[in-house]
Formats: sequence, C-alpha cells, structure tokens
Amino acid sequence: MTNNPNELTVENSAMILIDHQPAVAMVTHSVPHAVLINNTAALCRTAKTLGVPTVLTTVGARGSVLADPIFKEISEVFPEIAPIDRTSTHAWSHPDVRAAVDATGRRKLVMAGIATEVCLVQSVLGAIKDGFDVYFVSDCSAGINREAHDDAKVRMTMAGAKPINWVAVLNEWAPDYTTPERVALTSVLAQRGGTAGLLTDFSLAQVTAGIVAAPDFRAAAAQVGER
Repeated sequence: MTNNPNELTVENSAMILIDHQPAVAMVTHSVPHAVLINNTAALCRTAKTLGVPTVLTTVGARGSVLADPIFKEISEVFPEIAPIDRTSTHAWSHPDVRAAVDATGRRKLVMAGIATEVCLVQSVLGAIKDGFDVYFVSDCSAGINREAHDDAKVRMTMAGAKPINWVAVLNEWAPDYTTPERVALTSVLAQRGGTAGLLTDFSLAQVTAGIVAAPDFRAAAAQVGER
C-alpha cells in the first residue's frame, strides 16, 4: 500500500462488525434504516477493496425459534467470512471473536454495531480494557433511540474510544486521491457516498464526455482492481 501518514491505516487496523441483523435493526431507530444499511455497506466495500481484515458477529442468528442472519449487504461483500454467532450481548467476551481478532495481528480496531448502547458499547469497552485502540463508526451503528445512541457515544469516548464515520474511515485508509487504492474506491463513493457520490459522478461525467482528459493516476487503479 502507498505510504499513509494517518494514525489509522490499512496496515495497522482490523474491522469488527457487531450484530448488523434485520431483527436487531428493527428495534433501533436512532438513524433511518436505509441510511444505516447504506453506510454499513459502504464501510464493508471499502474494507474489502483495501484488504482490511474483518470479523463479523451475530447474536441469536440461529439455534432459536427464529433466524436472524447478518445484513445481506454485508454477506454479499464478505461471502467467505462466516459470522461468529453467540447468545451473549458481549461479543468481545466470546473466545472465537477474540481469537479472530488476535489472528489479524492488528491493535487498532474499527468497530460498528447495533445496538450502540448494548452490543457495541460492551465490546468497545472490553477491547479498550485489553489494550486495543478502538475507533467506533457512529453512522454505521444505531441505538434504540437517539438519546441511547448519543449516551453510548459519550460513554465510549470517555473510555478512550475515538468516534469516526465511514467517509472519514475511507479517507484515513486512503487519503491521497492519486493513489491506486483511493482510485479503486471510486465506485464505493459513487454508489454509496451521498453528496460525495454526486461530486464523484459529476467529475467522472466530465471525463466521459471528453470535456477533460482522464488524469494519469487513474491508470494506477489496475494495480488494486475495481471490486
């Protein structure tokens, strides 16, 4: 990867997504569900494109009366990763989750989950206690209500975790727009970036229309590959 001056890089971080499941999401209302799904899908696509090690978890997804699988928008990006299912709200306490994190060899963790005030907080605090540097992605997480979500953000921040959003994560991992890894993220921003996607579409339209020439650095995308 291209040299990155940021404190959060592709080489030093791993991602953990906690309990992004339909039934869990249905009781979390701090953010519109469509926004939560879009943002989480964008974060997943960013991590997959850049090769950031990822751990997926679910709670009560199987073995009970009902099935509650991980969001399809996540499983479609990571079909090779089996979510680690459990019965406790505290994902970090599950030995398989901890083993999967330790196997990455990374000490900086990008974490998101629902509900923010329950499953995410418990694991974030557990990881911090064990010496990990945690960044929680607030716009890929959701609480029962806005107050619960905000209270959880304060609690995690007071414990030493760092709040961040998915666009900021993308820019931390790939800050230089002339690098092949950033070019490879063009489709993520175009499809999931909201207003950033509008700017991306506008810029690409100028190239497609022949108004401006494609910059030389776009050829570098072949080194990473559009995924």
